[in-house]
Amino acid sequence: MESTESTRQKKVSRLIQKEIADFFLRKGGEYAPGKLISVTKVRVSPDLSFARIYISIFPSTNQTEILQAVQDHGHKIRFELGHKVRSQLRIVPEIAFYIDDSLDYIDKIDKLLKS
Repeated sequence: MESTESTRQKKVSRLIQKEIADFFLRKGGEYAPGKLISVTKVRVSPDLSFARIYISIFPSTNQTEILQAVQDHGHKIRFELGHKVRSQLRIVPEIAFYIDDSLDYIDKIDKLLKS
C-alpha cells in the first residue's frame, strides 16, 4: 500500500519522533517513574500544523494515567520541541499523544497462538 505522506511530512515526522523520543529519554521519569516511554510513530498533517504522536509504555500497567500525565504536559513538551527544532521548522506543530497498543496486540496474539 502506497503511503500518501509527502517527503516533507516524512522528514518532519522523523524529526519530531527523534526529538520527542530524546525528550522522554531525558525526562520520561517525571511522567512515568520506573517505566519506559517510547515514541513508536508520528503522523503529521499535510499542512504540517498538527502531529499525532503514538507512544508505547513499558511495562504497560497504568497506561491511561501516564497518557493523561503526558497530555497534561503537552504544552511544555511542545515548548521543548520548539527549542530543538526552531532552526529546521518555521511552525512547531500542535501535538497530541495517543497510546500505540500494537505491542500489546502482538503479545496477545502470541499468547493465543501458544495456548
